[in-house]
Amino acid sequence: MNEKPIIKQTGIKNVNFGKNVTIIQPVNLYGCDIGDNTFVGPFVEIQKDVKIGKNCKIQSHCFICELVNIGDNTVIAHGVMFINDLFKNGRPAGGDKKLWQKTKIGNNVSIGSNATILPVNICDKVVIGAGSVVTKNITESAVYAGNPAKKIKNFTDR
Repeated sequence: MNEKPIIKQTGIKNVNFGKNVTIIQPVNLYGCDIGDNTFVGPFVEIQKDVKIGKNCKIQSHCFICELVNIGDNTVIAHGVMFINDLFKNGRPAGGDKKLWQKTKIGNNVSIGSNATILPVNICDKVVIGAGSVVTKNITESAVYAGNPAKKIKNFTDR
């Protein structure tokens, strides 16, 4: 029981960066696209085939898995987790990527700290409350919160 582990390094590999991108290390970014003027905080993992738009802010301790597309002017607060595997066969899909699903986040979206985003589409101009779990597509601009996330306020409400 004195075997040596396989150790792999985190870092930045094969990333397409726009202009004026700021990265605070340590991070694990690979095979993704990050748009102009975007900020990525420390302890973030962004996997391959992820696209992040312009003028975004990805705060610390976020996990953005494969097949996520985030629009422009979007804020992903601390500790937000994206999921692409819904355990459709009663167990993790593992390396069977044909079981994974896509997530699309629109423009001008704000996702609060510690939210969990399942494979969904979220339209433009949406606020997701901290700690929310988004399990269904969001097609109307408004404020959503809870587990599961539900519309709690229109932007015109006072």
